[in-house]
Amino acid sequence: MSTPLLTTLLSDVADDLQNINFVWQVAAVLLCWGLGWYAAKVLTRVFTKKDAQSEAERLRVDRFSHVLQLLLVLGFIFIARAVLGKWQHVHLLSVLIPLIGSLALIRFGFYVVRRTFVRDGEIGTFLALFEKFFAGLVWLGLVLHFTGLWQDLFDALDGVVLPVGHNKITLLSILQAVASVVVTIIIALWASAALEARLMQLPTMNMSLRVVLSRIGRATLILVAILVSLTLVGIDLTVLSVFGGALGVGLGLGLQKITSSYVSGFIILLDRSMSIGDIVTVDKYNGKITQINTRYTVLKGLDGGESVIPNEMLVSSAVQNYSLSDRSVSISTDLTVAYDTDIEALLPLLVETASKIERVSKDSPPSAYLIKFGADGLELRLGFWISDPENGRTGVISDVNRAIWQVLQERKIEVPYAQRVVTLINNPQDEVSGQK
Repeated sequence: MSTPLLTTLLSDVADDLQNINFVWQVAAVLLCWGLGWYAAKVLTRVFTKKDAQSEAERLRVDRFSHVLQLLLVLGFIFIARAVLGKWQHVHLLSVLIPLIGSLALIRFGFYVVRRTFVRDGEIGTFLALFEKFFAGLVWLGLVLHFTGLWQDLFDALDGVVLPVGHNKITLLSILQAVASVVVTIIIALWASAALEARLMQLPTMNMSLRVVLSRIGRATLILVAILVSLTLVGIDLTVLSVFGGALGVGLGLGLQKITSSYVSGFIILLDRSMSIGDIVTVDKYNGKITQINTRYTVLKGLDGGESVIPNEMLVSSAVQNYSLSDRSVSISTDLTVAYDTDIEALLPLLVETASKIERVSKDSPPSAYLIKFGADGLELRLGFWISDPENGRTGVISDVNRAIWQVLQERKIEVPYAQRVVTLINNPQDEVSGQK
């Protein structure tokens, strides 16, 4: 068996320690590390805007800065080894290159996975286990590289043959296929997440158009990743024609609702009939649109509850949008006063009272009307507008009603209540008293 690579490198480094030129290798390492740190800081500062970033975005930038620093240090060490190698031995640099490369690969993998799957800054248990598993695989590969067992492991896996139908596939081919598929899919998801983040930062583009482009970009990248991974595995893409026909039949028979919801999602985003932040009512659901996904839309009600509405329902049903072209909403409250009330003095007073409420719109002033001569008194209606329907109606109606009640109490205006005279016909007690 050949001597392990790590033993050879350590022996060479020990020999270099006895040479005065070893100082140049140490100086080159320190210089490369300093240059990598400084270059990463400069590039991060150039390509990011700190004033326009949230706390979560700044954390992602810091993580990428650490990855970029290691990659730059690795590149500078490669250059230093090539330059110093012309005059002296560079065994120390040869040992550091795989170590720093493995650490950079681990950090880059962590960054890609968290950038792709972590939204709220919290890492789940499964993701934490996956990161530990990935780091373990990288360090295991490094150990196999240094010990010289990497090629032996490849030969052993290539020697394990699994029968699949009439063909035989080695275990090494299966592992390579799984690795290629996983890597390409994760890279596609990471690229789509980066594209979505970049689109959402464009202030001049409509929100619905940004969402449409991000959804189309994600679907395109995933499709390309699947095709590339299948090609790397060695699967002939012409076999997908049979799968596509079967998929079309399945969509036509059993997945009509799901397909319709996906298509409706793109229709909603393209025709701009609804956008994130609108206040809508559909069927018995109402609230503020917080998410428009390709299959469903999320409405957050004023009570905090969230309703998941299929996009097909939003396209095929009538939807009342309170903020499509104008966010102003009309509200009215009714009251009844006695017949002896001075209406000509009361109606302007009601308008003035409603105008003093903070949420009542000043651009469209309130108005008061005599709408009916009721059985118990004069029925009045006070109408007003609000420009913030997302804050609810009950609160502003309560404020207006309380102000009206205070005015009625101060002016001693009577608010009549229903009075009815009940006459009993064929009362059994009257018949008994008549017989007596």
